[in-house]
Amino acid sequence: MRRGFWIGLLLILIVVGLSGYISYPATGRFLGRDLPVRQGLDLQGGVRLAYELDLSNTADGEKAAAIESTRQVIERRVNSTGVSEPLIQPAKVGSTNTVVVELPGIKDVGQATDLIGKTAQLEFKEQGGAQDQWLPTGLNGKQLKRATVSFDQTTNAPQVSLQFNDDGKRLFGEITGRNVGKQVAIFLDDQVLSAPTVQQAIDSGDAVITGQFSVAEVKQLVSLLNAGALDVPIKLIEQHTVGATLGTDSVKKSLVAGLIGLALVALFMVFNYRLAGLVAVLTLAGYTLITLALFKLIPVTLTLAGIAGFILSIGMAVDANILIFERLREEIREEKALKVALEEAFRRAWPSVRDSNAS
Repeated sequence: MRRGFWIGLLLILIVVGLSGYISYPATGRFLGRDLPVRQGLDLQGGVRLAYELDLSNTADGEKAAAIESTRQVIERRVNSTGVSEPLIQPAKVGSTNTVVVELPGIKDVGQATDLIGKTAQLEFKEQGGAQDQWLPTGLNGKQLKRATVSFDQTTNAPQVSLQFNDDGKRLFGEITGRNVGKQVAIFLDDQVLSAPTVQQAIDSGDAVITGQFSVAEVKQLVSLLNAGALDVPIKLIEQHTVGATLGTDSVKKSLVAGLIGLALVALFMVFNYRLAGLVAVLTLAGYTLITLALFKLIPVTLTLAGIAGFILSIGMAVDANILIFERLREEIREEKALKVALEEAFRRAWPSVRDSNAS
């Protein structure tokens, strides 16, 4: 038993030491991986957007699927901007269906709203009987396999390269085959992106969108096309910006409050339980380091509510120690041996500890 005790203690010290290394801000690395503390919108600032979903033309049985599909498209578009830990979730305000988008640390709000709000309906049209008439070809974004940024080999101008799936490859070959010498227009949200003249039939399933684009515009267009089209129209109904100064101030106040609370708990434990209280404080420090390390490894996006929950969990850990120590006092008053008293204290306190932590 003595050997098992020392092995267990050594393992605990190793875990706590490793957790401390991961939690310490100056290192914050594990297996060559950077592990920053991910901060939510209320801590580092950013923007909160709310979009209303127009489900008027969606059947009742398809509304849930349309909402989830729209959320996924918005999520893919936001992820393409490189925003760290965005939150995209459906919500309901009265009878209105919305999607709430939280973008921590974002600076260019206009670019984000433009990107999210696009419907991204890609469509190819061919000339009809009249010169200015375009007819649908059946080839659209649904047959798109991939869009990438490329550059014209002659002018080095940025352009969008499209690759279609098998169905799109067949359609594109048929469209270009019957329109040699004619224009085939590429539309995005009913706006003409380009209308190149077909030189020959293209059976490879590859197309190029050219125009007076900047590199940034091409990248945004590629993101839109790869993310897909929104299933239902959306409208921005709320935009709320949280300043970084407010976030920093909130962090400082939360940390100060947490440290004061921990210091008071530590003083109470040591004053009331002497050596046992000191041991409890040391174990709480280890618990704190392990939890912070897990926050970084999982990772967990830390918000003010998350900090409050973390402090509450520390309080519950203290509560467990107090239950055990008070039981231990009762057992010792009955003049039981220390080993027996410890075992009884843990055994009798366990149901309360289990139930409180489960709750």
